[in-house]
Amino acid sequence: MPSRFLPDDFDAARPLAVIAGQGMYPMLTVELARAAGVSVRLIAFEGETRPELVASFGESERVMIKVGQLGHMLKALDKFGAGYALMAGQITPRKLFKGLSPDLKAVTILASLKEKNAESIFGAIASEIEKLGIVQLDARAFLDMELAEAGIMAAGKYQPDSEALDYGVRLAKEMARLDVGQGVVVARGTVLAVEAFEGTDAMLRRAGTFDAKKTLFVKTVKPGQDYRFDVPVFGMKTLDVMSEAGLAAAALEAGNCIILEKDAVLAEAKKRKITLLGY
Repeated sequence: MPSRFLPDDFDAARPLAVIAGQGMYPMLTVELARAAGVSVRLIAFEGETRPELVASFGESERVMIKVGQLGHMLKALDKFGAGYALMAGQITPRKLFKGLSPDLKAVTILASLKEKNAESIFGAIASEIEKLGIVQLDARAFLDMELAEAGIMAAGKYQPDSEALDYGVRLAKEMARLDVGQGVVVARGTVLAVEAFEGTDAMLRRAGTFDAKKTLFVKTVKPGQDYRFDVPVFGMKTLDVMSEAGLAAAALEAGNCIILEKDAVLAEAKKRKITLLGY
C-alpha cells in the first residue's frame, strides 16, 4: 500500500482525480501518486492551479474550471471515470466573497447551508462527489513522509520549553474547536495573533509587527477534523514569512500537519536558525 491514508481496498487501476488549488501541495500529491503507479487526472482552477501542473497532463486528462463551477466539476469526474477524488491546495479565500462564479449546482448547495465556512462548503462538495460513487480520499494520501514528526525537527536559537509549548497548543486547540482558525502565535505567556479568515501568512506578518522575543507559532487541527479537504500545511513560503516577520519557532501537530518539501524546509529552517518541532 503506497500510503497508510488510503482505504484498504484502494485500487490503483481506478483513476484518481486531483482537485488542485494553489501551490506545491497538489503538485507533490500528483508526483507521488504517479510514482505509486496511480492513473491521475486533474481538475484545475483558473487563476489558482499552477500552470506547470496543468501542462503535465494531456488534454484528455485535465479540465480547467472557474472557482464555483461545481456542476462542471462533477461532470468532469464522471467523464474521467474517476474512482477516487482528492482535494489538494488552497483556493484564494476572498473568492468566496468576490470572484466566485457559481453555477446552478453550486448556488443550490450554498443556499442549503446554514453556515458558509470552509468545513460546511467543502463538506457539501465532498458529499456531492461521493453521491457519484467516487471515494473522496484523505488529503494526506501519498504524503506520509511529508508529515511533521514528534520532537525537534530543526533546532534554532529559541527552543520553547514545555510550559510555552503547552500554552500555545492549548490556545490553538481552543481556537480550532471554536472554528476560528488553526493557528496562533504566542510569546512569553501572551497571545500575539490568532489565525482567522485571512490565513496563516497574514497572521504571521501581523504577529511580527510587535517585535516580540521568544515567539512561537502553533499549528493544529480541530476536533473531528475532516481530512478529506482540510489538512494544515507548512511549506517554504510559510518559513519565508516567519523569517521576514522575525518569528523564532513553530510547533506543528505530528502526523497531521504536512510539511511540503520536508527535507528542504527543515534544512532551510536550520540555516535560518528557526526551530521547527512536532508535538
